[in-house]
Amino acid sequence: MQVLQLAINGVSVGAIYALVALGLTLTYKATEVLNFAHGDVLMLAAFIGWGLIVGWHWPFWLALPATLALVGIAAYGLERGVMRRIAGQPQFAGVMLTIGLAFMIRGAVSMGFGPESRKFETPFSGHTTHLGPVVVADLNLAIIGAVLAVTAALFVFLTRTRLGVAIQAASQDQLAAYLSGIRVKRLNSLVWGLAGALAALAGMLLSPITLVDISLWFVLLKSLAALVLGGFGSAPGAIVGGLLIGLIESFAGVYAPGAIKDVVAYIVLIVVLVVWPRGLLGEAHGRRV
Repeated sequence: MQVLQLAINGVSVGAIYALVALGLTLTYKATEVLNFAHGDVLMLAAFIGWGLIVGWHWPFWLALPATLALVGIAAYGLERGVMRRIAGQPQFAGVMLTIGLAFMIRGAVSMGFGPESRKFETPFSGHTTHLGPVVVADLNLAIIGAVLAVTAALFVFLTRTRLGVAIQAASQDQLAAYLSGIRVKRLNSLVWGLAGALAALAGMLLSPITLVDISLWFVLLKSLAALVLGGFGSAPGAIVGGLLIGLIESFAGVYAPGAIKDVVAYIVLIVVLVVWPRGLLGEAHGRRV
C-alpha cells in the first residue's frame, strides 16, 4: 500500500516537472535557446494567481484561465520584444539573455509582492479520495488529470492542425519553413507564449502543494534533470523524464538515507550525462574525429 501511495505522489509531482520540461523543449526546438527564465515565469504565474484569488477574490476557475492568458501574452512579448533582437547570434548569447530575464522577473516579483510566502486554496484543497486501500489527495489527482489532458491536447494540436504542423516544420528547419511561406518569427513568438501558458499552469498546480514563494523557480532545475533523462529536445522524453524524476524523488524520500531526496534529481542528471548523454528517448548526435 505504501508503494502505491508513493507512486501516486511521485507521478503527481513528476507531472509538474514534465509540464515544465515540455515547455523548455518547445522553446528550445523553436529558437534553439534554452530558456533559463522559464522557472521564473512559473513563479510569476503563481503570484499572479494568488493576487487574483486572494487579493481580488476571483474564483479559482476564473483566475486559472486569466493567469494562463496573462502569462502566455507576457511570454509572447518577451520573445517578440527581447529574444528576437538577438536572432542569428551565438546560442550562448541567448542563454545569457534568458538568465538576465530570470533575474529581472525575480526582482520585479520580489519588489511588487514582497519576499513573504503565501498560499491560496483550490476547489481540491483539503479533499481526499479513496482508491481501494490508498488515500489520495484530490489535488494530486487533479494535477495528474490536468497534465494528461494538456499533453493530449498539445499532441493533437501539433499533429492535427495546420498551425501545429507549421510549428513542427519550423522547429525542424527554419530556412526551409520560411521558403515554404511559413512566418517563422511569428510562430516562434507563439511557441514562447504557449510555453509560458504551460509554465503558468504548472505554477498554479504546484503552488497549492508547496507555497507561493520566490523559490518556486527552483523547479526549473528539477525539470532540466528530467529533460536530460528523457532526452534533450524530445517532447515525449520530457514527459517520461519528468515522471521518472518525480517517482525517484518520492521513493528516495522514504527508502534513501538522509536528505538525499533534495539532491537525487541532480545525481540522476550527472549519472545520465556521464553514462547515457542522449537520454532515454533522445536522438544520437555525434561527430567522428
